[in-house]
Amino acid sequence: MIWQGRFDGEDPLHHRIFQRVQLDTDYASIKPKDFVLHGFAVDEGVRRNKGRVGAKDAPDIIRQNMTNFPVIQPEFVLRDFGNVYCEDQNLEKAQAELAQKVGQALMSGGKSVVLGGGHEVMYAHYQGLKNAFPDRRIGIINIDAHFDNREPDPAVGPSSGTGFCQIAQEGELNSLHMGIQKNSNTLKLFDTAHQFGMQYILADELYFENLPKLYEQLDAFMSAVDILYLTVCMDTFNAAIAPGVSAASYNGIFADAAFMHLYRRILDSVKLRALDVAEVNPGYDQDNRTARLAASLFNEWFQVS
Repeated sequence: MIWQGRFDGEDPLHHRIFQRVQLDTDYASIKPKDFVLHGFAVDEGVRRNKGRVGAKDAPDIIRQNMTNFPVIQPEFVLRDFGNVYCEDQNLEKAQAELAQKVGQALMSGGKSVVLGGGHEVMYAHYQGLKNAFPDRRIGIINIDAHFDNREPDPAVGPSSGTGFCQIAQEGELNSLHMGIQKNSNTLKLFDTAHQFGMQYILADELYFENLPKLYEQLDAFMSAVDILYLTVCMDTFNAAIAPGVSAASYNGIFADAAFMHLYRRILDSVKLRALDVAEVNPGYDQDNRTARLAASLFNEWFQVS
């Protein structure tokens, strides 16, 4: 049993997240404002991208690290629809399955929460949003050290590093990338980002004194779209706080005051309908440090009224 934790009583004032989880299979039962959770137990895209695999084991471990967070909002409900798996290295089928399920959840009025898995989850999650809101302008905020805009290799297929290129090739791409590292992206990837109109904020720009400028850029992006989708790749964080990832970052960002101000500004938007976290790799984690950080990022959204 994954959803279990410290029990302090049945009074709502004592409640922790595990006491508000409903294991579900019926999408028709979703009510507006319910948080709807899917696990994406897949890292085939990481393998194709020549990364170190293991992120497929993360969803249940992130769940375990969510269980004991206190419930702040009186009407909080988390509906857990289980995991999507990848059979026979068929990444495309797993992505299509997640997209279909996310679309159902969003069309029922729920808020989509997805636990990765590799960052190939982004393309699938986005397709679910497109299924639910085909005529709306969807903006993606990607907190990541990498652009993930590589051209898919015809001999390999799409991977964890190709999602934004796929979206751009299929239609309109509206994206803002926060935490981009100069030493993690080639000039070709920067050039591709410019060609696709991908807005970005470098990791070096994420400091407290720069918040007024960053707020302006973030607010302008959010105001120009109808629906917001936030995706977080854990390799954007420094290896000291996120050692368990597919590609550890010695100079990554920290979950400090500057970052949390920006992060919470996104969560406060009424346009935000979907959030996922990717690239937690339990096999390389230490004391569940990375999984706990990932769980806390979801919990920040759960606390928003």
